[in-house]
Amino acid sequence: MVDPTHLAHLPDRAVLALSGLDRHSFLQGLVSNDVTAVAPGHAVWAALLTAQGRWVADFFLFADPDGTRLLLECEAAQAAMLRQRLLRYRLRSDVSIDETGFAVHAAWGAVPPMLDSTIGAPDPRLAEAGWRLLLPRPAEGAADHAAYDAHRLALGLPDGSRDCEEGKTLLLEANFEALNGISWTKGCYMGQELTARTRYRGLVKRKLLPVSGTALPPPGTPLLQAGKEAGHMASSRDGQGLAMVRLAHRSGELTTEDGHSVQVHIPAWLPLSEADAPGD
Repeated sequence: MVDPTHLAHLPDRAVLALSGLDRHSFLQGLVSNDVTAVAPGHAVWAALLTAQGRWVADFFLFADPDGTRLLLECEAAQAAMLRQRLLRYRLRSDVSIDETGFAVHAAWGAVPPMLDSTIGAPDPRLAEAGWRLLLPRPAEGAADHAAYDAHRLALGLPDGSRDCEEGKTLLLEANFEALNGISWTKGCYMGQELTARTRYRGLVKRKLLPVSGTALPPPGTPLLQAGKEAGHMASSRDGQGLAMVRLAHRSGELTTEDGHSVQVHIPAWLPLSEADAPGD
């Protein structure tokens, strides 16, 4: 039996358009992934970092079919900030950044029938995640975004500022290396030095991991193991969630201060060995 297509409108997402002759080279020097890999039907997931290598925002990059724009799908609440921050680095580059009216959708299950007639691509993070679609308006009959939220939490996929802390989170803590969000060969970009150092020196002590529980606490709630702080909650919905967990405490049960149990899960796409459990 073939899985049906699940389609959800994501009203908390927005799309910026980058136009101008220098749009590729401009963005290439700023973000974590290889902008030259963006093509019709092939999206790229990337992040903008501080100069110190800490997360600021992440987004999907699409090629406009007419070949004149890069389309940047981001959190709607971050769109104005991203536009202003990117323009700060424009200098003499031939780049314009404008808002668009695209409605962002996610699809999973069977291949969405509208894939060939709209701007869309497979989600570059995981095949199981499905597809990202940019439509002129919200699709009729699309599911509430809560359906997609449950889908991405089941896969252990981060959702921007709901799971990453601006100016604090490292890309390797949020699993960008395992989810195809970093190019290790493209050359320099803002924050690249620390990102490379955390990889080659094994400096990552915590990871964003899937968790489950009957009463998951709100984001930021400390998680404990044997009385020691083991991490903190991030986003969750209906008993599934994500938490930033110290690798030394990833095995076994975690608890909250009020006694609720939280179980950590290691997704198949994130292989971890005992060597990946440095001490606190």
